[in-house]
Amino acid sequence: MTNAGLPLWAALPAAILLILGGLLALIGAIGLLRLPDFFARMHAPSMGSTLGAGCVLIASMLVSSALAHRAVIHEVLITVFLITTTPVTAMLLMRAAIRRHRPGPRASTEARQA
Repeated sequence: MTNAGLPLWAALPAAILLILGGLLALIGAIGLLRLPDFFARMHAPSMGSTLGAGCVLIASMLVSSALAHRAVIHEVLITVFLITTTPVTAMLLMRAAIRRHRPGPRASTEARQA
């Protein structure tokens, strides 16, 4: 295997995207810890993981394409899968939480009488 260096046109954007992806994931993790309720806590990690993973995968496409001297787009499938599944999973969890905490008909009748 040869020890070919990574060209600057691929290394610089890849480094920036990796740093940005790490920061977005960190912000999502901090939001998970700091936000007050479940619904606010669901938003930060889902956005952080989706955008952070997207940045890391784009950086991987740049580096792989530069080293292989051809377009490498295998990461596009991973990106599509993440962009599709992460928000859908967060939405399903939020809907389940809404249904779990929804007061029944008896509770709303008692609230009107009070």
